[in-house]
Amino acid sequence: MSLDITAVRAIATLARIELAEEELAPLAGELSKILDFVEQLSEVNTDGIAPMSSVADQGLPMRADLVTDGGIADLILANAPEAAEGFFTVPKVVE
Repeated sequence: MSLDITAVRAIATLARIELAEEELAPLAGELSKILDFVEQLSEVNTDGIAPMSSVADQGLPMRADLVTDGGIADLILANAPEAAEGFFTVPKVVE
């Protein structure tokens, strides 16, 4: 696919990139080469290949969801300035 200067100017306007007139012709050539490469990629047969987000086959490490501590509410509440009925007490903030 070949882009002309008018198309490059329109793309630059949409991308809000200010380009001088002498920059348009070289940029048109570079963008045309990029589009030609993308067209080559579209010719590759990808039937039967699942989409992937990474080339490395890896998963997230998982661990068992087990309670490994707890049952020490009395020890924790011992550090509280004030506690009532097994809960922290805080000053009222809404009037």
